[in-house]
Amino acid sequence: MPELVFFSGTMDCGKSTLALQIEHNRSARGLQGLIFTRNDRAGEGKLSSRLGLVTDAVEVADDLDFYGYLVDLLSQGGRADYVILDEAQFLSPTQIDQLARVVDDLRINVFAFGITTDFRSKLFPGSQRLVEIADRVEVLQVEALCWCGARATHNARTVAGRMVLEGAQVVVGDVNHAADEVGYEVLCRRHHRHRMTAATARAGALSPDVLPVDAPVMDGGA
Repeated sequence: MPELVFFSGTMDCGKSTLALQIEHNRSARGLQGLIFTRNDRAGEGKLSSRLGLVTDAVEVADDLDFYGYLVDLLSQGGRADYVILDEAQFLSPTQIDQLARVVDDLRINVFAFGITTDFRSKLFPGSQRLVEIADRVEVLQVEALCWCGARATHNARTVAGRMVLEGAQVVVGDVNHAADEVGYEVLCRRHHRHRMTAATARAGALSPDVLPVDAPVMDGGA
């Protein structure tokens, strides 16, 4: 039976790599699929992994109707045995519902990949809808690690190495970034609560007054 499957995890846990592997496995068996993505690190219309793999994809716009897109393709004699969608967190709940209709009415498997929560530990609307209606939610088993070595469970936005909790929910960035740029870092819950990134931990270790484990909780911490 066709399914809507949501593969989730933090940044840096191999979601895009798995998406590319699923595409390779199916295309090698003669199946034809469609790949969609949004705001990929490699630029518009690309699906890429941090291992250096990249393939072309359809860039998802705010007004893209997935069900209409697939119906038009099939009506014109096209073929789609499956759909792969990366960066699913950036979709609207309406678009997630359209993907469910692709599965139910067109009988096409949809594999969606994305992070669940933003840099404030709040659910992305697209991810929330996927958790609500997906046939399966698979948490990826490749564990990203916090700078302390613990399992990373939270995505942090950084500016000049310091964690920030203000700003728009969607700001494109990556875990590999210049020191003065907006970037992202994966942290364990404890260090996300304390807003302690790798950079601030190093600074604290050099201070004679504050050790990283004793850093105070900033305003907004639990």
